[in-house]
Amino acid sequence: MKRSAIHITYWIMYLLLRVLIEFLWVKGVITELQPVELMRGSFLASLIYLIPEIMFSYYLLCFGLDRVLKKSQYRFFYFLEIVLVLSVTIYCMRILAHNLVAPYAYQNQLPLAPVLGGQRILLLLVDIIFASGVLLAIEFTRRQLEFKEREKELIREKLSAELQLLRNQINPHFLFNTLNNIYALTRKKSDKAPEVVMKLSELLSFMLYKSSVDTITIQEEVRVLEDYIELEKIRYDQRLSIRFTRVIDDPSQRIIPLVFLPLVENAFKHGISESRFDSFVHIDLRLKKGKLLFTIENSVEKKEQEVQVGNIGLYNTQRQLELTYKEYRLDRESNQHSFKLNLDLNLMSYGKI
Repeated sequence: MKRSAIHITYWIMYLLLRVLIEFLWVKGVITELQPVELMRGSFLASLIYLIPEIMFSYYLLCFGLDRVLKKSQYRFFYFLEIVLVLSVTIYCMRILAHNLVAPYAYQNQLPLAPVLGGQRILLLLVDIIFASGVLLAIEFTRRQLEFKEREKELIREKLSAELQLLRNQINPHFLFNTLNNIYALTRKKSDKAPEVVMKLSELLSFMLYKSSVDTITIQEEVRVLEDYIELEKIRYDQRLSIRFTRVIDDPSQRIIPLVFLPLVENAFKHGISESRFDSFVHIDLRLKKGKLLFTIENSVEKKEQEVQVGNIGLYNTQRQLELTYKEYRLDRESNQHSFKLNLDLNLMSYGKI
């Protein structure tokens, strides 16, 4: 609710409460007027008293209290200013009681105490402190909630920017590795180079025009993996043994883009490109009722294990998952001959940011 709506609602409720209290008081004091006239008079009197109360409350809210709360050598003088304004407000309300409330609201039937009568001044003091105090409490609570919401929004923007940065890091990283592959093929004058360039063009088209969205379908994500695997098959030929198993109950289920690509790329870069022997990559993707299990295992030589564990692609993927999903687990397993990643992801928990 907007600030103006909150304040208007408060003053309407306060006016109604004041009318009720005023009516309950005057009906025991004025016996010559009918209840309907007393109710009308109570409403008019409360409306007249409300004007100086509102003026004092907003003086306190906009000027007086902030200056007193700030660390300043003039704090004492600002406090005296508040006391002075409060005294003037009470005096004005007593003048209004004599010159407007009594003759017009109650038809001169209200017994009047002296303008500076102690009892009436005390009652008005309580009324003013109550009205302004509740308003200040509401406003400070609103400001605190607004501050917390702004803080949350800044955190969301920071995390969103970090997420976009992580995604942007994936594309150059992938492009750099693939261009190295093309360079190696062209040096060998391989006939496969044009086909590799075409596959790379398709992948870059996806990265440029589709991967900037928050989520894509599992079907689109799988297609990217298939294109990338075909790209690597062309490069490694018979050296590579690959198995890609996928069991998906709902291809339209959505996921953040390019979450699997760094993991697969990592397997090829560290598990195959440096191997002197026949290598393998086994990928298993299963999706059932929003629960996704992704496993990738690759052959690796002993010297490559530490490099693969500390890979930037793995860090980026893990950080993206951390920023966008509430429920996920990414485990690593390694032995002398293989490296394995297990991703357990609840796609229904999307939206942590």
